[in-house]
Parts: sequence; structure tokens; C-alpha cells
Amino acid sequence: MKNLLRWLTLLMPITVWLPRYQIAWLLPDLIAGVTLAAYAVPVAMAYAMLAGLTPQAGLYCYMLSGVAYALFATSRHLSVGPIASISVMVASVVGTMAAGDASTYAAIAAMTAGMVASMCLLAWIMKLSSFVNFISESILLGFKAGAALSIASMQLPKLFGVTSSGNSFFERLLGTVQQLGHAQGIVLVLGCVSLVLLVAGERLFPGWPISLAVVVIATVVVSAFGLNEQGVSVVGFIPPGFPAIGFPALHTEHIEGLIELAFACFLLSYVESIAAARTFAAKHHYTVDPRQELLGLGAANLVAALGQGYPVAGGLSQSAVNERAGARTPLSLIFASITLVLVLFFLTGMLQNLPDCVLAAIVLVAVSGFVKLEDFKRLWQISRLEFNVAMVAFVGVLLLGILRGVAVSAIASILFLLRMMANPHVAVLGRIPGTIRFSDASRHIHNERFPGLFLFRIEAPLLYFNVETVNTTIREAIHREAAPVRLAVCDLSTSPYIDAAGAKMLLQLVEELERDGIQFKVAEAHAEVREILRATGISEALGGVSRHTALADIVEDFERESKRANMGYNT
Repeated sequence: MKNLLRWLTLLMPITVWLPRYQIAWLLPDLIAGVTLAAYAVPVAMAYAMLAGLTPQAGLYCYMLSGVAYALFATSRHLSVGPIASISVMVASVVGTMAAGDASTYAAIAAMTAGMVASMCLLAWIMKLSSFVNFISESILLGFKAGAALSIASMQLPKLFGVTSSGNSFFERLLGTVQQLGHAQGIVLVLGCVSLVLLVAGERLFPGWPISLAVVVIATVVVSAFGLNEQGVSVVGFIPPGFPAIGFPALHTEHIEGLIELAFACFLLSYVESIAAARTFAAKHHYTVDPRQELLGLGAANLVAALGQGYPVAGGLSQSAVNERAGARTPLSLIFASITLVLVLFFLTGMLQNLPDCVLAAIVLVAVSGFVKLEDFKRLWQISRLEFNVAMVAFVGVLLLGILRGVAVSAIASILFLLRMMANPHVAVLGRIPGTIRFSDASRHIHNERFPGLFLFRIEAPLLYFNVETVNTTIREAIHREAAPVRLAVCDLSTSPYIDAAGAKMLLQLVEELERDGIQFKVAEAHAEVREILRATGISEALGGVSRHTALADIVEDFERESKRANMGYNT
């Protein structure tokens, strides 16, 4: 019984924090939940329509996934629901498969959420929470900027009241520009006024549910003046009550095509969620369990699939609303879900005259924060490599679409990393004056150098694809030394791993240097590297490799022997 309770505690963190819940937290969690629901109503509807689904599908996602995530969450502030990037990915793939059939479209979208849930569970079982680190912050920066522009190109026609087609960002943008002469005046005014109110409201009243207020005002205006009969497109009838709970219809012919979409949604969902969760955890001084978050997101996507929804994730903007409203625990998500239940039962009739152009304005404001030019500028100053990765992601999304853009940017990131590791920096070392520490002498010209002694550090693992470059670099650097080199020492402190080819290269270097009358030693090797050198028999050729061998000791011995030799010469 104790083992079962312990297993349940590890599986569901709510069993730990709920018994310790303080009454003083109840009101802040309640206020945060209601505020989050007020934010979620218009945003969820807008994102669901962006995904090509009915607006209520977004409400179902928020209502169900929040409760499921709260049971398994380790983050106190993360809010789970539809996000813009996943919405547009679903629309770009599922639309082709459904061929215009609304019921098939909804079933395939829900099936995608179920596949994402399965991937989360599998990753949790196999402890693969670190695998998604291949999607770096640089990739996300470029991806979000590209996705924002791509999403904006889809929403601008709705804002102007025109029709536009095209599969790429540039086609849609060109189509919208060509149709501007046919823009509907009423729709344009309503959409632009909503856009101005949203932007001004967020700046003047940060943390307030401004989008809900704009939705209410716009709906009242459309209803009062009958604008829906004058060409203003509206949401239409929203069925009240709960969705029909059940597994989505299985379309086996689409499974293979959906695997790529589901995997991309899984990666984005987890990376986006962990990034947001860690942001608030650092701010409020608590820890987030990355592996446990896989289980929480899996549960959230599973109930989204059961409730006629589509893949969900933890978003930074919605989590910021939750945190700014005073949330103390994941109970705020449950309060938000209860509020959405009330909306679905009693307020859906009030939302049927909500204009589509207002939802487009909400999406445009939401994604505008994804384009951060100052972050691109900062990345350019810090690392050209990371900047190039971000630009590949940005251009890839615009040219190839969001789904393929993610894949291309991830591959590009790995290729850039491999290129950097294939040409590692080999630092020629000198002693920092007055210390026993050593650093790159080319960067610090006042470091002490020792005639006849060549110290170097390989600042990367020694692997089969970089050993030739490293060997050539070392040999050329030794030949450039002004005084003949008698001893060469390799500092392996920044080489955490050496494969068989790396060990063989060190042996080759020993033999090559011996022919030139140069002794070779290694120092500061990590435990795993020492074991590899011993297992391959190369340790003996190096005169033994020990954890007691320090670079400073080798230099001190060399200086002592040099002094003795000079004294004997003078005598």
C-alpha cells in the first residue's frame, strides 16, 4: 500500500500540494482562474478558427486540458490550451486530408491530439525529456517570427473583408494586396478599430482581459446595427453545453501523413511549455520537473482528443495572464475550466454575432509579440552561428510553411553544430601571470610562454570527424614556434569525450612528435577519457594517464629541468 501511495505521489504531484493547500491562496487562485477564462474565451475561439475548426473547439480544449494538466503539473503558473503556431500547422496539413468534409476535419484534428498524447507518454516512459533540446532557443526565435508573419498573412484578408488564397506567405500576401480594392468598408473599420483598442488596451491596462471587452463591444455593435446582414461575417451558432466525449473516428489512411504533423506539434508543445514554465519557476523560486511535464502535456492532449479538440500546449502569453492575475497553484486552471463551463452553458448565444474580423485582430495582436527585432540584433552580436540558425528557421517557415520550416531549422541547427565541432578551436596556452592557471595566449598576450614547451587545449570532444583537423592544427602550430619544441602537452580538460578515432589520433601524434624529438604528454583528462585511453592501450604510450597529473605540475617540472640544464651549461 505504501508503495502504491508513493507511486501515486510521484505520478500526480497534486496529491502532494493539495493537502498542503492554504486557504489564503484560494481567492488569488479564483481570481486568476476567472481572469484566465476571460482571456481564453476570445483567444481560444480565434485560434480554433485559425486551425480551421469551429470556435467552440478552442473552448473545449481550454476547458478540458486545463483540468487534466493541473493533475500532473509541476508548474504553478503554466496555462495549457490552443496556441497560434500549432493552430496554423493543423490547418495547413489537415485541410488537405479532409477534402472539405467538416466532420472528417474535426476527427483528424482530434486524432492528431491523440497522437501527440501518445508521443508525450512514450517520451515520458523512455525518459526522453532532454531530446527536445535539439530545438534551441535560436530556432524558436526564428520560427516564431516566421510563424507570426505567416499567420498574419492568413488573418489580413479577414481584417479587410476580402478573399485571398495561396499556400505560402508570399502568395497570400500578394493575393491580399491585389484584393485591397474590393475591401469591405464596414469590416475594415470594425477590424481596424478593434486592432487599435486591443493594442492601446494592452499598453494601458496590462494584465486585464482587454480582448474580452473588445469582443463584447464588437458583438453589441453588430447586433444593434444588424451589421451581420450588411456583409460582416460572424461566428454564428455555437452549441451550448459539453462536447460529446469519446475517441475520435480513426482514419487509418491518414495515420502515416499525420505522424510528421503530430511529431512537430509534440516538439513545439513541449519546448514552448518548458520555456514558459521555467520562466515563471525562476521568477518565483521553485523548480519544474521536465519529465513530469511530458506526462502533464500528454494528459492535456489526451482529453483534448476525447473532447473534439486538437493539440494543445503551454503558452507564454496565457501563462503570463495567469501569473499576473495572482495564481498560486494549478488550482487556478481548474477555476478557469469551471468558468468556461458556465460560458458554454449560458453565454454561447451572446457570442454568435461576434465578427470574424475581430477574432482576426485578436490573433494579429497575439502573434505580433513573436517578432522581436532586438533579439535578432542581440543574437547577431553574441553569436553569428546562432543568428544563422535563427535566420534559417525564419526564412524556412516563410518559404516552406511552418511544418517543414521547423524540420529544416532543426536539421540546420544540427549541421551548424557539427560544422563547429568538426573545426574545434585549439588554444595555445600560456600561464596567467602570478597564478597557476592557463588560458589562450593568442587572446591574452601577457600570458607567460616557455621556450621549448608547447601547451595546447582542444576545446571540443575528440571525435572521428574532427581528428584530422585537430592533428593538422597542432602540427602546424608546433612548427610555427620560434624556439624548438622539446615537450608538447595536451590539456584535455575541455574534451569530455574521446572516441576510438580520437584515441588513435593521440597515438599517431605521439609517434609523429617522437620522430621530431618532441616528447608528448596529456593532462587534466576526465575520468571517462582516462578509461578510454587505458582501454585502448594508448595510456602506456603517453607514459601513463592519471587524475593526479596537473598541467601546472608539468610546467613546474619543465621549468626546474630547464634551470638545471642552464646551470650545467653555464658551469
